[in-house]
Amino acid sequence: MKKTLFRFLLAGQVAAAALSLSACNDLLEPTPVQQLPDNQAIKDAGSARAATIGVYDRVQAYYQLNWPVLGFLPGENVRFNGTLNQFLQIDQNQLSADNVLITEAWTQMYQAVNGANNVIAALPGINDPLLPVAEKNHLLGEAYFLRALVYFDLGRGWGGVPLALTPTRSKANGQGLRRSTQAQTYDQVLADLAQAETLLPEAATRNRAVKAAARALRARLHLYRQQWAEAEASATQVIASTNYRLVTPYRTFSTTPFLSQESVFELTFSNSDANTMWNNWFPSALGGQFNFQPVPAAIALLNDPAVGGSRAALLASTVIAGSAVTYGNLYSRSAQRDDPSYVLRLAEQYLIRAEAFARQAKLPEAIADLNAVRTRAGVGATTATTTAQLLLAIENERRVEFAFEADRWFDLVRTGRAGDVLGVTDQRRWLFPIPFNDLVADPDLVQNPGY
Repeated sequence: MKKTLFRFLLAGQVAAAALSLSACNDLLEPTPVQQLPDNQAIKDAGSARAATIGVYDRVQAYYQLNWPVLGFLPGENVRFNGTLNQFLQIDQNQLSADNVLITEAWTQMYQAVNGANNVIAALPGINDPLLPVAEKNHLLGEAYFLRALVYFDLGRGWGGVPLALTPTRSKANGQGLRRSTQAQTYDQVLADLAQAETLLPEAATRNRAVKAAARALRARLHLYRQQWAEAEASATQVIASTNYRLVTPYRTFSTTPFLSQESVFELTFSNSDANTMWNNWFPSALGGQFNFQPVPAAIALLNDPAVGGSRAALLASTVIAGSAVTYGNLYSRSAQRDDPSYVLRLAEQYLIRAEAFARQAKLPEAIADLNAVRTRAGVGATTATTTAQLLLAIENERRVEFAFEADRWFDLVRTGRAGDVLGVTDQRRWLFPIPFNDLVADPDLVQNPGY
């Protein structure tokens, strides 16, 4: 996704744009040619398009490293293979409010929110013949979708958060905005998704938001809120679309450059805008840093033909100093450095609907959806027959299917199982701490209990 100077407008306090430099006749009163008033920064078709790309860029920033790490490293599939304290804290479920990754993720996420707010505020007032109504609606729908995605991630990571819904253009704008509850945060996500769905087109675009992306995120939101019928309905809309299918063999969605038929929404990278996540997984012999290493139990599950099946492709091995070393291989295209960040996949929609079915005692339907994912992976049908067995089977399937994606920790927290599975019995630790710097800057911001 091409980065533009508009990301600075969308991320920060002052609107900036790339302008051609011209000579200044009056050296005593130079014109600030790289500054535009806030109300002029997004004013026509070109600036509206660039501003929207800027929002994607900020979402891309937190999904490249910080957010996936916060999703998989606190779980039991991956360990940190290094000495950096900020990663060790996450790995050991002992986060502090000054953790660098927590601070970076929170900052990047609110930069993305502010970018979306700028687009939402400016677009309705633009009258440009080069910006047709359909495209204008699409851009506006994308901004609502991206804001919904960020607030959903903020809500599941930190609980209730401050809901900034208008552009923040000065320090004063951001102060005094008290935290909402998690329920209120999720209400806002739902409202944004409903608005996005009315504006977005029915299309198969996979790296820009369309109606299916809004429906898929809505299915996930309802799952987290334990609204089973609604989760079932939203997931069904995505599964029923002819634009998406489970690809065979597993990980074809990763080994192709990008945009496979399984992908509902992903964030695209390129050589000039590289995804460096692979560098954290690959051993030094292959040019990586080997910061994240699959644990033996996860390696055993993925290599078990009856459990992992073709998902063993998530693992690869190389020989270092005469010994075989196994590493994670979700990001397999290191030479091109264009691996996408996977946000919404069709496999998740099947497992969301399977869980929703099971919670509603629709066991045959739940079994069918679970088996759809298992069949694609080349493993046999589930032997689960009761509701309890099915829910555990779905939980275990998600652990393997999304082994190195931003999923496992949040799964165990939302189901209340983080204590039983991970030993994190202090439920105050199921939410991340508000960054220390933000607490100091805004006395109205209240820390999560336990930090």
